Amino acid sequence: MTSMNDFKGVGLPTDSTLDTVLTGLRFEALDNFARTFAFTPEDRLVILADRKLDPRVIHAVCGLARSRGIKPWVIMSDTTQHTEVPKEIRPVVEQATFVVSSWFCSIIDPFCIAQRAKGQRWVKITYFRNLDLLDTDQARFPIDIVGEIIRQTAAQYPESGDFDLHFANAGGTDLTIKFTAAMRQNLLSSSRWRGNMAADEPGCYVHYLPTHGPNLYDRTSVDNDDSVPVSLNGTVVPFWAVGFEKPFEENIKVQFKDDRVTGVDGNSEDAAILRDMLIGGQIIELGCGFNPKAPRHTVYPAGSNSPGALHYGIDLAKPSDYIRRVMPEWEEPPVHMDLISYDTTVTAGNATLIDEGFLTALRAPSVVTMAEKFGDPVDLLENWPE
Repeated sequence: MTSMNDFKGVGLPTDSTLDTVLTGLRFEALDNFARTFAFTPEDRLVILADRKLDPRVIHAVCGLARSRGIKPWVIMSDTTQHTEVPKEIRPVVEQATFVVSSWFCSIIDPFCIAQRAKGQRWVKITYFRNLDLLDTDQARFPIDIVGEIIRQTAAQYPESGDFDLHFANAGGTDLTIKFTAAMRQNLLSSSRWRGNMAADEPGCYVHYLPTHGPNLYDRTSVDNDDSVPVSLNGTVVPFWAVGFEKPFEENIKVQFKDDRVTGVDGNSEDAAILRDMLIGGQIIELGCGFNPKAPRHTVYPAGSNSPGALHYGIDLAKPSDYIRRVMPEWEEPPVHMDLISYDTTVTAGNATLIDEGFLTALRAPSVVTMAEKFGDPVDLLENWPE
């Protein structure tokens, strides 16, 4: 009798490589691409690029723009790690109606925020650094479904009054953010929380590939006012972090008091690195994945963006020498770190947004009904690639 160790066979299907099938899949992704970059003939487009960005990405965006009668400007930087738009570049950006950017500063720079307040539309391309990504499941996953998943998550936030946004897992995470009704209103007012994945609203900010949804918490909840204190307290026990080769072997406890890191408990080398890096840092975003076809265990350059996976984005008190050594050309600067969790339960008041790493909106009736239009909802919503 053949032992199981010696057994060879085929018990699962393989992906089709027929040109006809691949062509169809490519056009599904191209439709998402064209709908996201919602150029109009009146647009003035500026692309903020960097030297390590696949040039084909730039030419794809420019080609779509030219098909609408737009003559794009491309500003090439040596790096993505800008924490603000350089002053000499600002006059060019100010004249744009549409900005496509790979630069880190896109979301946090007060200059960029002010431009969006005037109606400028932005697409951030952190997750579209190589044109070959068009041939992935996450690129062709229907943006309509992503939008409905986001809307059904937003619907679970309490509609009125103050509430606790609470995070917990079996490893020891126990973190509470005291949300006011005003904070909720500020957070959920963005086009992304309304489920609009296309850059067609004045002042919008969207991601392409359509993976990184809006944050469960970020500083937009206090109008991006750094002087406003936030009651964010407790402990986070991350599974992993960007810049570390493997998940952590011990339960490292990161302590927060009033949205600042006050301690890192652990005896391992990883804990020592995080202790030096994180203490004094401020949590600025608590991100959640919303695209069921985003790879679950890909956390670089920032993520995971799989539904229900969390990343705790922390701006550091000082640049990290560790980041400088292991990721000298990371797409983000050495003053930021993302801690990753896959098994956290998140509640907003009495509603469960995430149940042990499973985004509950995936089973909302409207999400399942919409998914049925595109295929098997179980495959589309719950068959997550590694």
